[in-house]
Amino acid sequence: MIREVLLRIENAHVHYGGVKALSGASVVLDEGEIVALMGPNGAGKSTILKTMFGLANLSEGKILWHEKSIHPVPHEMVEEGIAFVPQGRRVFRHLSVRENLEVGGFIVRSKKLLEERIHEVLELFPALKPKLKAKSGTLSGGQQQMLAIARALVTRPSVLLLDEPSLGLAPKVVKEVFAKIKEINLRHKIAIVVVEHNLHSLLEIANRAYVLDKGSVVAGGKPSELLSSGILEQVFLGKV
Repeated sequence: MIREVLLRIENAHVHYGGVKALSGASVVLDEGEIVALMGPNGAGKSTILKTMFGLANLSEGKILWHEKSIHPVPHEMVEEGIAFVPQGRRVFRHLSVRENLEVGGFIVRSKKLLEERIHEVLELFPALKPKLKAKSGTLSGGQQQMLAIARALVTRPSVLLLDEPSLGLAPKVVKEVFAKIKEINLRHKIAIVVVEHNLHSLLEIANRAYVLDKGSVVAGGKPSELLSSGILEQVFLGKV
């Protein structure tokens, strides 16, 4: 089956002041797949997501959406169908769970349609249903991460960018989060790019993966190929 290329970043160079975060990185996301971005701290994984979403600017290279060159701006990306969940379970702690979901649907003009979308995401995250009136700051870490993902899904995106969804979570909760990510992909045909340090959980659900080191992509392919190649050990032990 031939899949359409949804999102592509080519020869990306990104600087934060005088520091080079990306150095010629290229990543492709096809429809319906889960792509993993792996590598040590400072490799440029999160910068790729931020660049795709318009939170970091290219100094060289290009970004293509449905093979058309774009200059991403965050609110425009949401309207195009790209959602971004940053690391750190960033929910609006002083707002209720329902209010967080309503904020996530800020581009949904119809109140009836917004209610339908909220109902849809609650079917995906039933544990949030009894918590709708609770302040988000009172939720457990796992529940907050689920809420952050659910809020991003209210716009019914075709692409979901996830930055370290398991950060700071207990092992049992990590397993639940990754099972939910796979369910979102299969049930709603949403293409997903995931940055994650929990390689075991990530490679179990990914269709393809890229390995980054020092701002460059040093390998890419199916998880099984990368595991057998030894590139992960080389990168994480600093031998590349």
